[in-house]
Amino acid sequence: MTSVKSSEYTKAGVDIDAAAAWVSKIKQMAEQTRDAGVLSGVGGFSGLYSLDHLGFEDLVLAAGADGVGTKVIIAQMMDKHDTVGIDLVAMNVDDVVTSGARPLFFLDYIAGSGLTPELVGQIVKGIVTGCQAAGCVLLGGETAQMPDVYRPGEYDLAGFCVGIAHKSRLTDGKAIKQGDIVVGLASSGLHSNGYTLARKVFREAGWELSRHVDEFGRTLGEELLEPTRIYAPLLLKIMDSVSVKAAAHITGGGIVENIPRILPQGLKVEFAFDWEVPRVFRVIQQLGKISDAEMYRVFNMGIGMAVVVAQEQVDKVIALCSESGISAFVAGEIVGQPAR
Repeated sequence: MTSVKSSEYTKAGVDIDAAAAWVSKIKQMAEQTRDAGVLSGVGGFSGLYSLDHLGFEDLVLAAGADGVGTKVIIAQMMDKHDTVGIDLVAMNVDDVVTSGARPLFFLDYIAGSGLTPELVGQIVKGIVTGCQAAGCVLLGGETAQMPDVYRPGEYDLAGFCVGIAHKSRLTDGKAIKQGDIVVGLASSGLHSNGYTLARKVFREAGWELSRHVDEFGRTLGEELLEPTRIYAPLLLKIMDSVSVKAAAHITGGGIVENIPRILPQGLKVEFAFDWEVPRVFRVIQQLGKISDAEMYRVFNMGIGMAVVVAQEQVDKVIALCSESGISAFVAGEIVGQPAR
């Protein structure tokens, strides 16, 4: 699938190409702070920091920061705030674990206007649920009352996760070669990306959050608040059993932009595009008259996490996922030749 300008997403107010330019600029600026510990900085799923130079040989910290985007608007409209806490944890721990690191602890940042104990309690309840599912600790955070920044009832969330790994266990993609297989781990729905476009589509179609949608078997609001799946424990289990060459968390940019991030130069993915896509994506596409190319760039389209393994290990990965109640399938094959 060729690269495409996300025209409908841009019309909704999000410019993916501009975001890529920001990251590139920030990466250049961050280089000014680099020291002997930095293994990978801005631009990866998580930043990697070696502790060798501090006397802790073979230990690497992996750290990530993320939010849940405009999914918080759906939570605010429905006055249901616990599931976005799960989303917040998922978006961070599943970035960190792609490197092979085990998530250790999580911190949250909750900012808004008119934050009440009940509201904050709901959000943190979800964060605790997410941390328990991920096997990490909620170590701390910050709650900021900012009525001059947010309107009454509005809030935003950010999360931060730190994990640890032995340097020898890091998955950096360097061993990927032609013929390796991309295995997709099924998503639970939209997860936490593409909500600005999704909200635009449903708003223009006149669909209320209370509307019961037969394709979903529940209301639109319930579908849109389905929590982001947490893959960290399963991915660590897979990495303990199989030689995983790389892993990609499928968030903003979809599969067509996130998976190439883990490939050596000269290699690319020949996607199958034959897996079962959750109904919510098809409904959005039909209502919004959005092209396949843009859908696969904005949304996860049914794949929340992807791993690259040798062909002979595919069945083992799929079996481990099945044991955990998550479906997995071949999503594509690595083609091309690595640059010399």
